[in-house]
Amino acid sequence: MRADTPTAELHSMLERLRAAWQANKPGYAQRRDDLRRLRAALKRRLDEMARTIALDFGHRSLDESRIADGMTVLNDIDHLVRHLRGWMKPRRVGVGWRFLPARAQVRPVPLGVVGVIAPWNYPVNLALVPLATAIAAGNHACLKPSEHTPHTSAFLCDLLAEVFPADRVAVATGGAEVGAAFAALPFDHLVFTGSTAVGRKVMAAAAPNLTPLTLELGGKSPALVCDDYPIDKAAARIATGKWFNGGQTCIAPDYVLIPAGKRDALVEALRREVRARYGADFANPGDYTRIINDRQYARLQGCLDDARQRGIDIVTLGGSADPAQRLLPPTVLLEPGDDARVMQEEIFGPLLPVRSYRTLDEAIACINGRDRPLALYPFSHDRARIERILHDTVAGGVS
Repeated sequence: MRADTPTAELHSMLERLRAAWQANKPGYAQRRDDLRRLRAALKRRLDEMARTIALDFGHRSLDESRIADGMTVLNDIDHLVRHLRGWMKPRRVGVGWRFLPARAQVRPVPLGVVGVIAPWNYPVNLALVPLATAIAAGNHACLKPSEHTPHTSAFLCDLLAEVFPADRVAVATGGAEVGAAFAALPFDHLVFTGSTAVGRKVMAAAAPNLTPLTLELGGKSPALVCDDYPIDKAAARIATGKWFNGGQTCIAPDYVLIPAGKRDALVEALRREVRARYGADFANPGDYTRIINDRQYARLQGCLDDARQRGIDIVTLGGSADPAQRLLPPTVLLEPGDDARVMQEEIFGPLLPVRSYRTLDEAIACINGRDRPLALYPFSHDRARIERILHDTVAGGVS
């Protein structure tokens, strides 16, 4: 469905998907065939996909799109197909003596119709990976792509219509009102990827139906550089994670903690990385991705304005801002306090606060003083120190 989908049509769409699923629940052969056809269709259109995403961003590195939105999906589908038969097999489990001579099994069974709400930052990856997973599990699926990437949404509509019948996979398009109505549908499971603020709204909308939810949210993910780790290597890895996709990644390093005596060396190493990757002048499109829309650009500029008002040192690592292109170059903010906006909210852009610490206890306390991060990046070759960081902090993932 290419036009905005009204509420009544959403309910009709869900009923159609559920009735078709109930009449013919997908078995192994159909699931495998669906996944293979989806993979083949996307692979054939990878270059078109990359060009389409670039239209929504104004400019986005084609290589970043091929890697993050293309190859990631293809690899995940390969993984699903490779393990599908084994995942579908019932598994025998023991029973207590009170139930003897009974036997018991754990049987993986499909749920029905799974809703997928995708964000704008990786608009193909974060739409098709959960959708392909739902298909592999024997469900029918309904996708709500982001209204902030309309060209990519149209591409997804066309791609999925090429692969699936309308009563197996459907796409609902539209703005915030359609998104709210979509989240309120009585799906058998709902998958949402996006911001914490919107995640709360999705959970509230799903609650009256007791819809089971999977929420993949962002957060302030710290990079903790220990004093034994080479600064140049830390800078190279932080630069890759932070400025890929212009910093618009949920697991991007959100701030860096560095021993006090090494802060300035890290900033200079980051500057060298930026110039090696993107050049000193970002005037040409190059490989540096732009901010998705004017609203996000203004939000990030607001973070910089707040930092200036607080007297925080701001270091631009290359190029200069260009509002007409929504170009915001990689920028370091030195020693922001906890009251600064860049330390209060997820940045989701190319701004990188850098704070120095004196002891590891101080760095760990800084991490634990905030909401638990989605990702944590400790840099150390000392196994005991790494174990201590893992023991004393909690994060969604650590690498």
